[in-house]
Amino acid sequence: MTDIADERTALDALAQKLGVDIDPELLSLALTHRSWAYEHGQGPHNERLEFLGDSVLGQAVTVRLYTANPNLDEGALAKRRAGVVSTVALAEIARTIGLGEYLKLGRGEDLTGGRDKDSILADTMEAIFGATYLASGPDAATALVLRLVEPLLADPDRYGAAMDPKTALQELAARAGEQPPRYSVVATGPDHDRTFTATVMVGELAADGVGTSKKQAEMAAALGAWHQLSAGA
Repeated sequence: MTDIADERTALDALAQKLGVDIDPELLSLALTHRSWAYEHGQGPHNERLEFLGDSVLGQAVTVRLYTANPNLDEGALAKRRAGVVSTVALAEIARTIGLGEYLKLGRGEDLTGGRDKDSILADTMEAIFGATYLASGPDAATALVLRLVEPLLADPDRYGAAMDPKTALQELAARAGEQPPRYSVVATGPDHDRTFTATVMVGELAADGVGTSKKQAEMAAALGAWHQLSAGA
């Protein structure tokens, strides 16, 4: 999004997808990764908004789970919340709205798959929640959170998959009569900024995942494979 007119069009399209009214400048900031800021004169980036949005997300999900599940104890509520607010879950939500195409990334981050990294997608999702809070208030921010996380809240099987996709995939593979998942990981980039790409195989099924750590990449790959195997079950 380098051209001003093109960026404004893209921002309007994203705001429409989200169903929120956010000043384009504030939404642009929510989409700005620190790598972009570094390459453009150390300008502002989205980490302060991410900090705010993390609290907005946590409160919205906690209240929703508490009020909707009067018979669940604290442990069960905490487990469900962890599944919904995890990096893997937020990245999954981000992909459903095509968030990656709107990100403002530095050239190096873009070339190494940053638009599909779980950590970047999840952090940007939180920044958007923070921006919505500032632009339209707590009620609008809460409504946005709940609209986006509702598919996870409505499907109990996905709590476990979003929170611990490797275990969920292993259990699903066993139920399907397949051998345990097999993982392979490759790393690229300098030591201080490594990108990991994991591939998981379950029978003839294969899925890839990208992350800033081996564990994160394997989790992303496992969640992708879990979705594929679930759809074919």
